[in-house]
Parts: sequence; structure tokens; C-alpha cells
Amino acid sequence: MTVKSQNFFSPASHGFVRIACVTPKVHIADPQANLAEHLSLAKRADEAGADVVLFPELSLTGYALDDLFLQQTLQEAAKTALEDLITASRNMRPVIVCGVPMIIEGALYNLAAIIHRGECLGLVPKTYLPNYREFYEKRWFSSGHDLNENIYFAGKYIVVAANQIFVARGEDAFTIGVEICEDMWSPATPSTGLALSGAHIILNLSASPVTVGKSRVRKRICEATSERLMCAYAFSASGPGESTTDLAWDGQSLIYEMGMLLAEGERFASNTLTFADIDVDRIAQERLRTATFADARLFNKADAEAFTSFDYTPHDLTDFHRHVARFPYVPADPERLDEDCYEAFNIQVHGLMQRLSTSNTQNVVIGISGGLDSTHALIVACKAFDRLGIPRANIHGYTMQGFGTSTGSRNDAMKLMKALGISAEVLDIRPAAKRMLMDIGHPYSQGEKVYDVNFENVQAGLRTDFLFRLAGEKKGFVVGTGDLSELALGWCTYGVGDHMSHYNVNCGAPKTLIQHLIRWAAKKEFDAKTGRILQSVLEREISPELVPIEAGVIQRTEDKVGPYELQDFNLYYLTRYGLKPSKVAFLSYQAWKDKYTLPEIRKWLELFLFRFFTISQFKRSAVPNGPKLISGGALSPRGDWRAPSDGNAKIWLDELKANVPE
Repeated sequence: MTVKSQNFFSPASHGFVRIACVTPKVHIADPQANLAEHLSLAKRADEAGADVVLFPELSLTGYALDDLFLQQTLQEAAKTALEDLITASRNMRPVIVCGVPMIIEGALYNLAAIIHRGECLGLVPKTYLPNYREFYEKRWFSSGHDLNENIYFAGKYIVVAANQIFVARGEDAFTIGVEICEDMWSPATPSTGLALSGAHIILNLSASPVTVGKSRVRKRICEATSERLMCAYAFSASGPGESTTDLAWDGQSLIYEMGMLLAEGERFASNTLTFADIDVDRIAQERLRTATFADARLFNKADAEAFTSFDYTPHDLTDFHRHVARFPYVPADPERLDEDCYEAFNIQVHGLMQRLSTSNTQNVVIGISGGLDSTHALIVACKAFDRLGIPRANIHGYTMQGFGTSTGSRNDAMKLMKALGISAEVLDIRPAAKRMLMDIGHPYSQGEKVYDVNFENVQAGLRTDFLFRLAGEKKGFVVGTGDLSELALGWCTYGVGDHMSHYNVNCGAPKTLIQHLIRWAAKKEFDAKTGRILQSVLEREISPELVPIEAGVIQRTEDKVGPYELQDFNLYYLTRYGLKPSKVAFLSYQAWKDKYTLPEIRKWLELFLFRFFTISQFKRSAVPNGPKLISGGALSPRGDWRAPSDGNAKIWLDELKANVPE
């Protein structure tokens, strides 16, 4: 397995395709002047590593020409400018997509010309011609709906058809489809057939005069189209220089990928370039895992009129035109985060409410350690009981002191349970643990300071034994506390502790999100006193607290399993999209390079791969029920993730070691 080029730090090495949306200064009815603008901007885009350069609709002539389109002089001048652009493109690396009017078989068409290295790969006609309000396109142009011609132009035969796919050959293969302006506003868009025929990237050459609020509408359409079709969608509209006889133009540029806005250009400006790096692998993987996409292709008999391939040479630049969120499970936008926390918290609450109702149960048992996960499970339980009208006293919380329990954790646990008004008790598991250690012949029982895994697991196992037996005594069930990150890393003892319960409200929540859920609930769902205790829990370092304090050992979970902020990042891209480890490392480096070095990122990813693929699946295969919170983010064998319990990590580790520098 090898990365597509030797430069790990180049996005092109990891399947990213760079799009440039261009807004040239328009020269009305002057194709040679427009050609000069095209050549200047295309050269700039080429130097910046663009793989595809997208110009607006009718960019070689201008859009607002009205009856000038029917002038033979203009038609011939446009054709000459296109031929000159094709010739000049020989020394340019990117695919250039521009707009031009042209007569085909006695009719005038509004066309997109797809050009690469001195050749016209194809001509795509506009299908839907607006002929309402300010638009009169049917006065000049014919629809390309049924057009499928081979014409001889610029030294070769070229296909002229709407439903064409352009395929980049080589390891970095990607596919392009093209539609023009009104095509995307139609109820039945050409882009649907293009995507189902295999196009990863849909390009829209647009004129689109601007009115108040129209930019928002364009964004909504582009966003929805890219999400529904699982594609990238690039939109480039006409800008300054177009005739303002009755209209105005803002030159809006937009690049979306599967519903996510990657880049938006400056409006009301000319000679601008807007770049974004498209993740073609991510698009392909999403389509692969979504059977509906394949069914839609089959049921709609989606077949392109032509597939035209071209040789593609990736750039070797190391700049990256794409924002990579450090916390993919946690939106950076405060409003979106608030909405996500509201939904996630209520999913958890209603999941527990349903389980209580269907099991006809009035009591639950929870182990409260004073840490993040048990704290969150407790506040979820409180709200579930409130909404069902069951007294909080029926929530039985137990703080079970072990050899390493800190005073701070114990105090926060007790304060929280008291503030929430649940039934709270302290159980000292140390006598039972000492007896078990003695019965199994552990060195600790002989006075040796041996604090190994079994020493820790005896405590974890006893806590679970107590909780299950207490649940029987209280005629209730055990609410689990283990989170999604721990399931991914296998950071739980099989059958006990964070692994086992009767119902786990936290199983769909990654560690990085749980912190925000607690913070959100503290503000939105509970009083100020409870909120202060919750804040204290948030400030404590994550630790299992199983080694005696007098041993002088400070247990930090992240020293063992890696920073949760990195491991949640790895979890997201490996399970949600199935990306290769080297690409996950590249994305992680882009997001975290101000905090972690590449060797650190590689080290923790290597640990993640080993734990996730080798030593954790048998635990995940036996997890209790619990609610899924995040799309593509569940590890239950009944949910998003299914894998053999006896798998191994070899090929993932090999790929990482071969392609990520140490």
C-alpha cells in the first residue's frame, strides 16, 4: 500500500482534488478581452495547484447580451476565442470549464466547454432554459435535453450532450459532471443523473442575477444537492462587468461537499479565485456504504451519454484549502452546538424513559464515581424520572470507595447526589477486594505493592457485582455509564465496570461530546448549585482511580490510551468514513499541528488502530442496549458497526507505518 505521491504533506497525496471557482471581469460581447481574463485567471489557478477551474455561464461572451447572441459576428468571435483558449491550455495542468454560445446542427446552444491540455474533452449544453420574469433564454437558445451529437471542432471529434462524465485517469481518479445555472433550480436536475452515473464533483456554470436574499437561496440549493447526491458541488456565478440594463450581478462562488460548505468567495468583486480541496475518497466511501445510492442508480437506469477520460497529474503543493475541525463530534458554531446538545441529551433521556416504561420499572441503580461519565448518566436519569413523574429518590446512587478513590471525586459524587435529591449511599469495596485478592493469591494480599491490571479489575468487577445485586434488591436495573470513546479503545473490563449494565445511556456519546453535554445541562436543565458541582466535575482530570493514593502513582487515563481529543478524531474518520490510516493522520495533522507533532499523532493513531481492531471488538460484540446519538457513530453490533471479534489490525498498521513519516 502506498500513498499516491511521495509527499505526505501534500493533500493531493491523499485523494484531495482542488477546485477553483473563478469570477472574471466580464467584457460585454468582447470574446478576446474575456479570453485574456480567462488565461490570466487560469494561470493563477494553475500556479495555486487547482485541478479544476470553473468559470461562470457564457463566460467567453458575457451572459446579458440579449439579441446580440443571434449576431453571426458574435458567434464567430466566441468560437475563435474558445479555439484560442483550447490552444493556450496546452501548458496548463488543470481542467478548465468555461461558458460559450455555439451553433450545433442549425440551433444555438448555451454550452459549457470542458478543456484540458490543448483538447476540448466535450461540450455540455444547458438543459433547462428559464423563460419567466426577467429571463428570455428560449428567445435565443435551444434546450440540450435530447442533444447527442459528435462534431468536429478544434482538431478532433467532440461529444455534445448534457449527460456526460469526465474521468481523470490514474491513482488519483475522480469524475466530473457539469450542469448550467437553471439546471440546478429544476425539480428534476441533470446533476441527479450525473451523480448516479458516477460523478464525484458537479460543476455549475451560472449567470444568476442577484436580488435581495437570492444568495441564501443558492446556498440552500447547493447544500441540499451536495448532501442528497453525496457529491461535491461547485457553483460560479457571473459578476461585475455584466450589463446592468435591468439586472445586477454579485459573482457568488460556492463549494460544498456532502452538505458541508468548504469555501465561499467574495461577492461583488471581480478577478477572484475561490479554492477548496475536495475529498473524493470520502464521497466514494459514503456512496459505497449507502445502498440507497446504488439502488437509485439501478431503479433510475442512470447511464451517461459519454465517458471521456483524460490523464491527470496531481500537484505537489502542501497548502490545504479546507478547514478540518478538531472536534468532529462537537460543532464549533455555538448555536449548532446548543442544538446538538439539546438533541443528544433528549435522545438519552427518552431512551431511558422508554426502557423504564416498557420494563415497568420504578427504580434504577447507578455507580457514581464523581467522574464525567457517571455524572452524565446520573443527570440523564434524573430528567427521565422527572418526566415520568417518578420520585428521584428511586434513583439509587452508590459511591464505591476503592484503593485509589480521591477525596475530591468522593466529595463531588456525594454533593451531586445530595443536590439532585436521589438516594445516596457510600459502599467501601476495599474489604471485599482484599478478600478476593487473598483468595486468588494476588501478591498484594501478601504485602507486596503490586498494582497490576488484575489488581484494578478486582475492584472494577466488585463494583459491578454490587450494582447488579443491589439492582435485584431494589427491584430495578443498572444504568450503564461507559461512553463511546471507551468502547472504541476497549478501555473497559469485559463484563464489568464501564462495559456491562442493563441499559447504557452513554454508549453513543464520545468523551469530547460528554463534556459539552454536562456543561449544557448545567445551564439549561439544573439549578445554579447543581451547576457549580457539575463544573467541578468537568475540571477534574480523567482517571480510573484504582491505584492507592499512598503509592504515589497518579493515574491519568490519557497517558494510557492517548488524548481523547485525538482518539475521538481517529474514531470519527475511521468508522464514519472508513478512510485509510495515513489519510486520517494527514487530517489530524492539519487539525492539530499547533498542538501535536506528526510523530505524536502517528503514535496515538497506531495505538488506536491496535486497540480498536485487535483487542476491543469482542467487548463491543456484547454491549448492552443504549441509544445511538450521532449518525455513523454507534459501535453496537446492532447499530452502525459490525466486525469479527477475532480480527486483527495488521493491514491498518502496515498502511500507517508505510505512509506516515516517523
